[in-house]
Amino acid sequence: MADYDLVIRNGTVVTAADTQDCDVGIRDGVVATLGRGLAAGTREIDATGRLVLPGAIDSHCHIEQKSSAGVMCADDFYSATVSAAFGGTTMVIPFAAQHRGQSLRAVVEEYHAAAGPKAVIDYAFHLIISDPSEQVLGQELPALIRDGYTSFKVYMTYDLLRLDDRQMLDIMALARREGAFMMVHAENHDMIQWLADRLLAKGLSQPRYHAVSHARIAEGEATNRAVALAQLLDVPLLIVHVSAGEAIDVIRDAQTKGLRIYGETCPQYLFLTADDIGMDLEGTKFCCSPPPRDHAAQEAVWRGLQNGTFNVFSSDHAPYRYDETGKLPKGDKTTFKDTANGVAGIELRVPLLFSEGVGKGRLDLNRFVALTATNAARIYGIYPKKGTIAVGSDADIAIWDPQRQTTVSAANIHDNVGYTPYEGMHLTGWPVTVLSRGRIVVDDGKLVAERGSGVFLPCALSDAAKPLGRPTPELAFAAATGGTPLV
Repeated sequence: MADYDLVIRNGTVVTAADTQDCDVGIRDGVVATLGRGLAAGTREIDATGRLVLPGAIDSHCHIEQKSSAGVMCADDFYSATVSAAFGGTTMVIPFAAQHRGQSLRAVVEEYHAAAGPKAVIDYAFHLIISDPSEQVLGQELPALIRDGYTSFKVYMTYDLLRLDDRQMLDIMALARREGAFMMVHAENHDMIQWLADRLLAKGLSQPRYHAVSHARIAEGEATNRAVALAQLLDVPLLIVHVSAGEAIDVIRDAQTKGLRIYGETCPQYLFLTADDIGMDLEGTKFCCSPPPRDHAAQEAVWRGLQNGTFNVFSSDHAPYRYDETGKLPKGDKTTFKDTANGVAGIELRVPLLFSEGVGKGRLDLNRFVALTATNAARIYGIYPKKGTIAVGSDADIAIWDPQRQTTVSAANIHDNVGYTPYEGMHLTGWPVTVLSRGRIVVDDGKLVAERGSGVFLPCALSDAAKPLGRPTPELAFAAATGGTPLV
């Protein structure tokens, strides 16, 4: 009888901390042994010349989610998780999105009903809070946090999602009390609306003006305000999908001051620019918020990945088809304000960063693993079960051929979008075998996992969400004078 269910031999095992040539022995879905000359496995994989990496975690993606405007994503939990797996991702953390008037608990139940029968890899859920009612803040959200939904996102823009500063403070205070982790979409709503209204009044409605209306200073101002609110209540915060140098500078400055402010960015801010958003309707394929900027902003994002300003590299996969169900809700009369916001990237996220980051010497392999897997696992309370290759961790593993040449084509991508903004890019490096909990999901270009074989993973409270222990003078004074705690 074999000692292991599976042994991966002769590969280079890379984690966020180490790189070593060794074998990986897997038993009962977890990593049992790391070493050389391991005993036989029931199944064996020869990884000579290949990299053995932790399965990536996409901690910001929108799957089978209806937008506030009522537009449904192109991908359900089957197509999205299949696409993710082909790109080396073995866990996704999409959003259970509350719209105004909805019970948060009912929303979570709906997303479970959608994901359970379809997902082929493991998943957790963040929450989106758009209606922080007394019922939500007093009962539903605290109970859900204790049930393993320990992170949530709020918006500072979009008419039907945005919260004002007072509402954000209420939610931050709850996050601090409950030990939950908060994310913010930071753009100044009134700046965007003011610009958009004037552009449309002048007849400037083409897709290119989407990027004009979402000015980079609007992102910088909102990021600064979000950080100030978090500092007032002594609470950590993650700013999602950062695109502009103005916001990057705010995050870096906060981190330099010792604040626990985290940053996330995405492929569209490394590989697209505002020039890709054309004047004709095809330009809607590149419209997302915040929008891609320019080459100087791309370089600022690369620096942020290199120097640690960005902790997480996610896809912000928001897939909408190029038709009336998504990007063109008003047909050829669609304006930049009408089009569904978002680009697809759940499959290409990790290969893009590998090819252009590791392959071109911008990132070393250990930082690449940290950005695509380990840091998300730590921040969202699923480490070391996920996000690394270590004894006792789930055997979520992607075996990469670092020399494989791929030309990006929508025809070869497994999502349900029908196009890709990265069409024609030449990439070096691709995952050839992908395992989830020791079972092979993708092997040599073929899906071998069954629909519904992914499982839900509750998230624990993480160190990332702990207060900084540096209260503002106002909070310190209230505590010192024996008054009722403010948070």
